[in-house]
Amino acid sequence: MKYLLLINAGELDGGGDVVGCEPEDWMRFDKEIQGSGVVVAAESLADLVTATRVQVANDGKRTVTDGPFAETREVLGGFYVIDVPDLDVALDWAAKCPGSRGGGSIDVRPVAEFLGG
Repeated sequence: MKYLLLINAGELDGGGDVVGCEPEDWMRFDKEIQGSGVVVAAESLADLVTATRVQVANDGKRTVTDGPFAETREVLGGFYVIDVPDLDVALDWAAKCPGSRGGGSIDVRPVAEFLGG
């Protein structure tokens, strides 16, 4: 079954790195999860200040806003889509992810599979 591991990094230091984990932690985790053969897709997102938000009102008017948008400590940092036997295995991978440290969290969601394409 496929699961999305959505990485919500916690508190950032002055250099934009997640408090509580070093770049080596991310490299080690990525090497482990990629080497396990469970990764279907994975991407890291560019800096939050490069984001653009689009909202469409009920009247159809489009509003475009340059980021960042919310007053929050969490920053959407990237994702993995993994194919594992069950939720317990997906949760194990999420717990290993450095993004789960320093006040961060990993949202684990099953990927919906629709028949008939």
